[in-house]
Amino acid sequence: MHYNSTKEAHRNSSVFKVEKSLASEWGRYGMRFNAIAPGPIETKGAFTRLDPTGQFMKRTLEQIPIGRLGEIEELANLSTYLVSDYASWINGEIIAFDGGQLPYAAGMFNQLTQVTQEQWDMLEKAIRNVKGS
Repeated sequence: MHYNSTKEAHRNSSVFKVEKSLASEWGRYGMRFNAIAPGPIETKGAFTRLDPTGQFMKRTLEQIPIGRLGEIEELANLSTYLVSDYASWINGEIIAFDGGQLPYAAGMFNQLTQVTQEQWDMLEKAIRNVKGS
């Protein structure tokens, strides 16, 4: 997903609104509507064609706090759980399945992970020197 794309955001918000509407309208009939919003999952076919240089993979991994891509089996496990009776109380939810990428990449302070210890020390000193602190 391109988090900065207006068109993508509009399309996804429409899908999510329909999913939530269906959940509220049809829940009384025992029907559940949940969605999975997956992050990048590496597959041979996709990545050899879409990222032959590995640049996308490198940038993407820098934005995933867990430090790796998802695996097909993990997505299958989540899907299986959502359609099982174990998840019978879950309805109208969109489950982010991205290793923490969305909150990290969309965050205002996401570049703070690149601040060195020396820079942190300088910031702390500057903050402590402010009157009233």
